[in-house]
Amino acid sequence: MNDSNEIVNPTLAPIKNVALCSLALEQAINRPSHLPGMVCFYGPSGWGKSTAAAYTANKHNAYYVECKSSWTKGALLDAILKEMGIVPGKMLYQKTEQASEQLAKSCRPLIIDELDHIVHKKAVEIIRDLYDGSNAPILLIGEDDIETKLLRWERFHNRVLVWQPAQPADLEDTRKLAKLYCKHVEIADDLLTHAQQQSLGNTTRICINLYKVQQEALNMGLSAIDRDAWGDREFYTGNAPRRKV
Repeated sequence: MNDSNEIVNPTLAPIKNVALCSLALEQAINRPSHLPGMVCFYGPSGWGKSTAAAYTANKHNAYYVECKSSWTKGALLDAILKEMGIVPGKMLYQKTEQASEQLAKSCRPLIIDELDHIVHKKAVEIIRDLYDGSNAPILLIGEDDIETKLLRWERFHNRVLVWQPAQPADLEDTRKLAKLYCKHVEIADDLLTHAQQQSLGNTTRICINLYKVQQEALNMGLSAIDRDAWGDREFYTGNAPRRKV
């Protein structure tokens, strides 16, 4: 385990979800041997889960794969083996044994992002096979209802040590995002609060709105902007504008 939880990547804002995701995997890495070693980090789209997962993979030297909607069991194993630098065998059982052996031998965790695609294809048992064959820490990243979806596979569900929900971005997170991505304009707390509220804590939308604020301020010739200066300008909420007739 890395003793420091400090975020060292200068291109990544140290928001809560980054720390929560990393901590979830650390709990699997440092668990007693008699406890299960899969953990799940889940939440709505746009809350920064994949960014947090990528950071966590780098911090803990984990194998990392991001599932695609077209993937089958074989495609998932092929992607994992490619990440490991291993040429996949021809048969499914051979690929499973290869990946399990490498996880056990390397003592490296595995992170599987966009797990919902694998659940939709009813291919989650292949992940349980990897875990049972290696006892390696495995971090699963999914959408908000992933726990309910996985209840269908009781033996899989029972191997999850921690269910860690992602959190909506708050004002502190918004400040950190502004510090990282708005280097040319200082945004006052009252405007940051307004942006956070209008974005409903969605990290992606907050970043879009911070960019919008910075561009508007620069167009106005301002190096600093607050709620009064912003006025009644609208923020991006994710909703398409209505057609004006």
